[in-house]
Amino acid sequence: MAAGPVLVWFRDDLRLADHPALAAAAKSRRAVIAVYILDESTERPPGGAARWWLAGSLEALERDLARHGVPLVLRRGSPETIIPALAQEAGASAVHWNRRNRVAAAALDDRVATALRRAGVAAEIGPGDLLFDPATLLSGSGAPYRVFTPFWRACQASSPPPTPIAAPRRLIAPETSPESERLQDWGLRPGRPDWAGGLRAAWTPGERAARKRLRRFLATSLASYRRRRDLPAEPGTSGISPHLRWGEISLRQAWHAAEEQGGKDAESFLRELAWREFAAHVLWREPDLAERPLRREFSAMPWRHDAAALRAWERGRTGYPLVDAGMRELWATGYMHNRVRMAAASFLVKHLMLPWQAGEAWFWDTLVDADPASNPFNWQWVAGCGVDAAPYFRIFNPILQGRKFDPAGAYVRRWIPELAMLPARLVHTPWQIPDAAPDYPPPIVEHGAARRRALAAWTAIRR
Repeated sequence: MAAGPVLVWFRDDLRLADHPALAAAAKSRRAVIAVYILDESTERPPGGAARWWLAGSLEALERDLARHGVPLVLRRGSPETIIPALAQEAGASAVHWNRRNRVAAAALDDRVATALRRAGVAAEIGPGDLLFDPATLLSGSGAPYRVFTPFWRACQASSPPPTPIAAPRRLIAPETSPESERLQDWGLRPGRPDWAGGLRAAWTPGERAARKRLRRFLATSLASYRRRRDLPAEPGTSGISPHLRWGEISLRQAWHAAEEQGGKDAESFLRELAWREFAAHVLWREPDLAERPLRREFSAMPWRHDAAALRAWERGRTGYPLVDAGMRELWATGYMHNRVRMAAASFLVKHLMLPWQAGEAWFWDTLVDADPASNPFNWQWVAGCGVDAAPYFRIFNPILQGRKFDPAGAYVRRWIPELAMLPARLVHTPWQIPDAAPDYPPPIVEHGAARRRALAAWTAIRR
């Protein structure tokens, strides 16, 4: 086999550190050519906000690789045809990439590896980003976990995730490289109107920004994580979810960095990482997670179809301040605080009786951290139709949720300026003072009536 250059196929792992495939390529002491393929046929295409993030992440990766003299070749289409063709064009002796633990991705890996080996090119597949192998992290009966708490105990009892690999000190630049498509030709960023101004103000994609955000969280917020993580007006969460989504930082890096800190707050953060892991394990076995309820009886739920109500929810015009503040934060920044996500999702599914798939699709398009596993998994959790889901009869009261987690109304005032002048005792119930906020809508539905309707629907499908 000729000692040609090696290709490193980047996917949802847009970083240099803790990148097993890149580390193996560096160890081979051959010239390295990096490749990214925009594949919108074999997997779910990213939504608008995630596409914006991907553009920035690829630019950051290109800069980081360029410091080593390594080019990033961009192609669009099917990896099954592009990777073997690129290997032939570059005279590559091997192609390295990291596994993705999803059914469609695993099948694609097999097809690409087979095509390469038939062409006499080595296919080297490194471990993916999961903390634990879903094929081996099983219950005592050998079945996959369906409840999170025993899953979490199994994570704690398992051997710790592998120690993160340092970024290569040196990569060998190739003498020549295949031509690359232009990133700007992919249309990942919006044209006119440019709706991404809030995203640019809130986020910086890329590995360096990911490491900086994690360090800041560990230094300033981890010690108070349990107390502040549910308060949307405070910077109590890590904010690394979009960086994890695109692999600008790995779960292993986040896990080990938090574990080194120790303490109950660190354990609480690790538990959240394990929840993300749980979602990925479920998707590995349930590839249609975004379409079908895991509890099949929910297929008979009498969902309503109300375009006006869905639009009001999407635009933050339901008349319930906590829900609306969250939806406006999402529209402006591509992000929503997790506690508010639960309240907003519960409102759509249970107060408005609209299908969870509609909410999941909106989040998929507007979240910068829209993840193939976490997004549908968490929507099924709120809707009561997934594994270890919140019971359907657990209906978040958006007023009480606001008073409990945003007692001074700071979060609501930040995102709903129409309510900025209201006192804290009224900011979550502005309708109690007629004409106090003339530009803000009255409640789209009354809480008590909506709750009774949702419970009646749930009772009907249980019969």
